[in-house]
Amino acid sequence: MLALIVEDERLSAERLAHQVNKLQADIEIAGIVGSVDEARSWFRDNSPPDLVFMDIQLSDGTAFDLLAETTIESPIIFTTAYDEYAIKAFEFNSIDYLLKPIELSKLKSAVEKLQRVSPNQNSFSKTEDLAALQRVITGEFKKRFLVKIGDQFIPVNSTDIHYFCYDKGSSWIVTLDGKKYLVEHSLDQIENLINPLDFFRINRQFIVTLKAISEIHTYFNSRLLIRLVPEWKEEVIVSRDRVSDFKRWMDL
Repeated sequence: MLALIVEDERLSAERLAHQVNKLQADIEIAGIVGSVDEARSWFRDNSPPDLVFMDIQLSDGTAFDLLAETTIESPIIFTTAYDEYAIKAFEFNSIDYLLKPIELSKLKSAVEKLQRVSPNQNSFSKTEDLAALQRVITGEFKKRFLVKIGDQFIPVNSTDIHYFCYDKGSSWIVTLDGKKYLVEHSLDQIENLINPLDFFRINRQFIVTLKAISEIHTYFNSRLLIRLVPEWKEEVIVSRDRVSDFKRWMDL
């Protein structure tokens, strides 16, 4: 992952670069620029980075001056000593808004938010990724699902759901008490409606919550075997290509 730092205070920029390297070795600092003019030139002459750390008050203007005239599709973590710009910051591709001096724990949380929303993407230029990112920022997730039982409709709160599953050609909600409710959405649709910090798609058949997982075991072919609550009738396996992201999600 390539990250650009837009910061006019050299010591602050170097401190941030050190924190980023300490936090995650696979983030490479692509450059440090200290002004609106330098940043404008950098984005004109280089491919978009995977992430931008951007101070708001720069030597020749503000980050908003830059964003008003330069299209930046990369996700942005704003870093500033002032809190009055927070609302305006989220009008852009903002993941988080960190106040200086930046705490390592908050920096870690912001980077994990980016990885959690789209762990397998190197760019946030896709519309669906930006929409997912905005939902994480605003907390605008589906709070309940309306399900039909006979001729009656009842709401099931998202907080009561232990996992979603695909079984016998339909999608189902499963709650702690073992009740199954038929839901009209596909798992792909559900995945785009729920909070990715609370739910994880472990394979084609299951989206689970942390509270639904009672045991995790290593399994052949670099996969994981998990036991769900309530227990499922068959083995539940974390796909090999999702194991790394699953472990990172579990460790948030």
